[in-house]
Amino acid sequence: MKPITLPGIDEYAEAHTTPDPAFMRLVSENTWQSLSDPQMISGPPQARFLQMLVYALRPRQVLEIGTFSGYSALAMAAALPPDGHVLTCEIDGRHAAMARDHIASSPYAGRITVEVGPALETLDRLPGPFDFVFMDAAKQEYLACLEAVLPKLSDHAMIAADNTLWNGEVLYDDGDADVVALRAFNDAVVADPRLECVLVTLRDGVTLIRRAAR
Repeated sequence: MKPITLPGIDEYAEAHTTPDPAFMRLVSENTWQSLSDPQMISGPPQARFLQMLVYALRPRQVLEIGTFSGYSALAMAAALPPDGHVLTCEIDGRHAAMARDHIASSPYAGRITVEVGPALETLDRLPGPFDFVFMDAAKQEYLACLEAVLPKLSDHAMIAADNTLWNGEVLYDDGDADVVALRAFNDAVVADPRLECVLVTLRDGVTLIRRAAR
């Protein structure tokens, strides 16, 4: 991931963020050692950001679109109320298997379910309602996933969409399919009268979305 902040700022932020517990550090180490594109893992500042949101919202049903190695699902599960649950969707069987191993050996094995398959197909059969949604899957499917999940949100639900700055490349229309898709997503969300949003410049961008106040 290319830096989009001043040199040293990301490292400073991480140094002043509560560090991961041992089981989360193990997930991170395994991810970097075993998977291609290990930079897709959220990292401690974003994990703590998600935990703060979950802690404040007190959701009972969390939906994650894009599991990868299970790091962010575990981060959110750690902040859930006692009756809360994370349902996380992953298209890649190898990633899902690793995530399940990580989850099984964590203190939160009973709070997370991994569903394997294309995100839109999985969303089609999930009833909801969901109180918090973390989107971190194929960027070219973000708009479709947003439309699929909106009818399944609870009244006070929030969506967090990851990577919405894409290393700053959303500023430049270079023809890259992911950049084009993210620019379209960002433009659509801010223009949608059904929604209110804020794009937070954390890591490479997290957009928080909720239904507009009635």
